[in-house]
Amino acid sequence: MSEQTTFPRWIPLLGGLLGSTTCGLLLYAFSVFIKPLQAQFGWSVPDVALAYAIICLIFGLMTFPAGRLSDKYGPRNVVLIGGIIMAFGFFMVSTITPPDPAVIAAGGDAAKAAGKTQLYLLYLYYGVIAGFGGGCVYLPPIATAPKWWPDRRALATGFTVVGLGLGSFIMAPMATWMINSPTIGNGSALPVFKYVGIAMGIMVVLAALCLKVPPAGYKPAGWNPPAPAGGSGAPKAYRDYTYEESKKTPQFWLLWVAYFCGSFAGLMVIGLIAAHGIDAMTLVKKAELGLDAATKLPADQAKAIAMAAAGAPSTLAIFNALVRIMIGPLADKIGTKKIFVALFALQVVAMLLLFPAGKTAAMLAAVAGLIGWNYGAMFTLFPATTLQYFGATAQGSNYGLLFTAWGVAGFAGPYLGGQLRAMTGSFFVPFIVSAVILAVAVLILTTLKAPEKKHA
Repeated sequence: MSEQTTFPRWIPLLGGLLGSTTCGLLLYAFSVFIKPLQAQFGWSVPDVALAYAIICLIFGLMTFPAGRLSDKYGPRNVVLIGGIIMAFGFFMVSTITPPDPAVIAAGGDAAKAAGKTQLYLLYLYYGVIAGFGGGCVYLPPIATAPKWWPDRRALATGFTVVGLGLGSFIMAPMATWMINSPTIGNGSALPVFKYVGIAMGIMVVLAALCLKVPPAGYKPAGWNPPAPAGGSGAPKAYRDYTYEESKKTPQFWLLWVAYFCGSFAGLMVIGLIAAHGIDAMTLVKKAELGLDAATKLPADQAKAIAMAAAGAPSTLAIFNALVRIMIGPLADKIGTKKIFVALFALQVVAMLLLFPAGKTAAMLAAVAGLIGWNYGAMFTLFPATTLQYFGATAQGSNYGLLFTAWGVAGFAGPYLGGQLRAMTGSFFVPFIVSAVILAVAVLILTTLKAPEKKHA
């Protein structure tokens, strides 16, 4: 019996789904941790946001070497080792010892000094170690699963990345519930890192066991590759770009800048949206109760607001996940460029609406869903455009390098957003800056043209 029939080809899809879901747990619900970590350790918004910036940078930069390692040593080995490292780093955050609560409550320089050592441990465990492992988990399934589905490559690719949105959809409400539960977190985020870290370890082991490279010449039963245009014996008029040729074109780097702009805005929002909702809805509630800005809300109302704000990253996650599969067929019909320009222009509008939307949970969730839809589409459109412009031969290396824009943006976006929030005391300026940066991407994508084809 052949290997094609003894190894069901849906299993690598399951591995990709598990792996990307774990990455979603890791990355896309971090905003719900900001307020609890601030309260427990005395850290500022920029302090905590920097941890998210670091993990995005390390995660994004690791995907390129992870793809190369996967080609050399196999996706199963890379995902297994990387996944264990990721789970270990996430779990270790739970071991960080908080300062004396009395010192934090007193505030001032003593409170700031008390939490500094622990802050560096957050950067190490979550930002560096978990980010390093997560980058190794993300890319190998994306490269492996479509090889089992040559008849439905876009569907297979979308399925392997849909877990990023699914993971954050699960994580945001679950983490918020665990933090607020008197028997689990009781206001602390640390138990979330403990229990979810253990779950991550189990999930990545299962994901790795599902990954396997198909045998040479594999094709699904009953499927034959389409013949080249002009008949099977016709010579190819054009050839694909090599990796070295691709990265020398201005189109590649314009795509890189556009990817950076879209990721910058999306990751800034993902890192800060729950905190923005808590701030805005808290002010509204205090005004209703006739309380001044310095007075704390009753604990039950503060918890209710935190849960309401957690609905925003969850809604963002749902649309982020759905669009990754749904946008492919539409782009095939009308072209990636038209979709790109429309979605990026819509994202500019969404950023302008985000600040006033924070006053109510429903409006915040609605704008978050729009942002998630536009943001998630990038992860189907950018690899599709790279394939269209430069061909399939060097797609792994080309897209691996292009994806570093996400990592750089992941550092710059959340960090700058946190700094601007601290400087201005409001999320208004960070969201306006995101809108301006997205406008740059709209201009690039509107004027971008495919590079000239290479003659065979």
